[in-house]
Amino acid sequence: MTSPTSRFPSLSHWGAFTAVVEGGRLTACEPFAHDPAPSPILQSMPGMVHSDLRIRRPAVRAGWLAQRLGSDRTARGREDFVEVDWDVALSLVSEELARVRAEHGDSAVFGGSYGWSSAGRLHHARTLTHRFLHATGGCTTQAGNYSWGAAQFLLPHIIGSYAPVTGRVTDWQSLLAHNQLFIAFGGIPLRNAQITSGGAGEHSTHAWIERARHSDIEFVVISPTRGDIPEGLRSEWIPIRPNTDTAMMLGMAHTLWSENLHDADFLSRCCEGFGAFADYLAGKNDGQAKTAAWAAAICGVPADRIRALARHAVTRRTLLNCTWSLQRAHRGEQPYWASIALASMLGQIGLPGAGFAFGHGSINGVATPRPDVPAPEMGAGPNPAKSSIPVARIADMLLHPGEPYEFNGRHATYPDTRLVYWAGGNPFHHHQDLNRLMRAWARPETIVVHESWWTPTARRADIVLPATTTLERNDIGGSSRDRFVLAMHQALAPQFESRNDFDIYRELAARAGQEYAFTEGRDEMTWIRHIYDGMATRWRAAGFDAPAFERFWSEGHAMLPEPARPFVLMADFRVDPEAHPLKTPSGRIELYSSTIGGFGYDDCPPHPTWLAPDEWLGAEAARQWPLHLISSQPPDKLHSQLDAGSQSLAGKQQGRQVLRLHPAEAARRGIVDDMLVRVFNARGSCLAAARLDDDVSEGVVVLPTGAWFDADDAALERHGNPNVLTRDRGTSRLTQGPGALSALVEVERWTQGDAPRMRAFDVPSLSAPSDAVP
Repeated sequence: MTSPTSRFPSLSHWGAFTAVVEGGRLTACEPFAHDPAPSPILQSMPGMVHSDLRIRRPAVRAGWLAQRLGSDRTARGREDFVEVDWDVALSLVSEELARVRAEHGDSAVFGGSYGWSSAGRLHHARTLTHRFLHATGGCTTQAGNYSWGAAQFLLPHIIGSYAPVTGRVTDWQSLLAHNQLFIAFGGIPLRNAQITSGGAGEHSTHAWIERARHSDIEFVVISPTRGDIPEGLRSEWIPIRPNTDTAMMLGMAHTLWSENLHDADFLSRCCEGFGAFADYLAGKNDGQAKTAAWAAAICGVPADRIRALARHAVTRRTLLNCTWSLQRAHRGEQPYWASIALASMLGQIGLPGAGFAFGHGSINGVATPRPDVPAPEMGAGPNPAKSSIPVARIADMLLHPGEPYEFNGRHATYPDTRLVYWAGGNPFHHHQDLNRLMRAWARPETIVVHESWWTPTARRADIVLPATTTLERNDIGGSSRDRFVLAMHQALAPQFESRNDFDIYRELAARAGQEYAFTEGRDEMTWIRHIYDGMATRWRAAGFDAPAFERFWSEGHAMLPEPARPFVLMADFRVDPEAHPLKTPSGRIELYSSTIGGFGYDDCPPHPTWLAPDEWLGAEAARQWPLHLISSQPPDKLHSQLDAGSQSLAGKQQGRQVLRLHPAEAARRGIVDDMLVRVFNARGSCLAAARLDDDVSEGVVVLPTGAWFDADDAALERHGNPNVLTRDRGTSRLTQGPGALSALVEVERWTQGDAPRMRAFDVPSLSAPSDAVP
């Protein structure tokens, strides 16, 4: 007898879909009817929901269960687990939280829990983790994110807001009508446009790029890889050395200044500190004029091409875009600041189709026309501990408790972390120098993880609580860069003994006497209604229709109209900077920031500056490590989510991540296509499969992130995770952002016999449930 088929609307960060369920199993994910370019990543979901990697019941690391604080913490990731029932597991977590807080204070609990989690706003694991820990005393959290951490703390000093890096930039309607020259520093890689934080009903970037193909816009892509140009887009490719975009921008700026092509009126009316910046371009203080010839020696782009592009930009309606990747490098603040300075000299900021932008090619929805009203959201509440660290300084915090650090003008010390609580993320994917993180991970007394699968982070926990996936609960989702809000109907019963994060935290909060503070008296569906009604009230106040909740839930989505007028970034400010000042000290664009200057940071001066990264192809270290590693985002998954899924597995070679390099670099090393290679530097090494690619510049290798970390020790990572090679150092003392894209490596053929067996997708050894818990 054939099982009945049921369909349920749902949402993921890679797009909205309909879950098709037969006989209690997810059999397919049908793309949302309104999505013109659905992501193939959807096809990985059925296999992952029912994967053997699912965590079936609560589990505790054997050594921790037997010895608690006396256990060997270096055994995390290698030791067996003992399965226990939920009451035992929750008692262990509750007791540990109470003990740590009583003995060491609330700041000794690290609840950063960074990660993309689910697209749903209620069951967003990081929000719920913070909400629970805040309600029960507080914790240490993380400030910023790994995606645009440097920009988030730089841009408010320069333009008064970081909103443009979130995608709120001059929209595509304006670009198609007015733009003539689109200069893309870092390219426009459409693989990233599969993803929207919070999910999307419409993958709009693909459609806008398609319209741009048929427009009169001239595209110039400046990137170390030709693969960062969308297929079929007419574009000039200018290869550049990684991490040197700032030098090229300064060379263009010097050309404008020295040839009197800059817009003196705009600089006078709308900018602060151009005189100091012009003195720097002229070399008045350091004796080095930032000429195109000077820039060419650094970035590898011919001086004539730098000068010609600057002169051409003056004669066209020009937009300068920087991908997020440019600021994920050592000194990552500088290309963003320099691009604003260059756009200011062109004088076109605030004009339709022109100025500057961030994020095209970094995520779906950038510049998508959308009314400026909220998406669904849920708050975590205030943190009573008032303790946080910069997002990417986890290993520093764990390794150096009590040591001082500087961040955005603030002096602070790292807390003494005794318990780490993580849900919905995988630091053994997104953090840098994973061998260093492994050493740091051995420091806390207890690590608690909520997970659906036996990920590298779950395997390195002391207490693991099995969490449901998106398909096993009701939720609501949507993004501030997408016009749709989506209902997420529960399609499956919770698998095995998994529970919703919300229910786990509700029980733990009840044990701490704070259930109401966590739930506010609401269950799952009343929270979803509350989140929707709060959003709908603000839509209606702004003049937009929002259906009643019952209709929204029944139909599965609600949709905003396109705005009546195109959005142009800083249009009002340009017309009248006195009436519409920016939220900077001067009210204007700060090309020289007295605030930053007052911090006294030698690694982030008060105006855009070329500061050589510690690792780049012009560094002394390049003699030993002659290849610049670009750890790009993967095309077949979101970071490390769904790495064991069908799409990701199909993209691997010999079961490992693929490393792309120029044929000339391969020939020098005796490497051919599909050969197993070792990628290494002083921080670590990993295995990967080689693929020769003419579109990659010489001196550069590309190894995408996302392979589940697979290593027993620091000697060799077996799966192709590039973050064993990246450098764990902040971009500067100003922003302390992650600098993963400043890394030098060498590559060689694997010559040590058969490759070691991969264990990334092995389930750890599990003992049967037992009542004999110490």
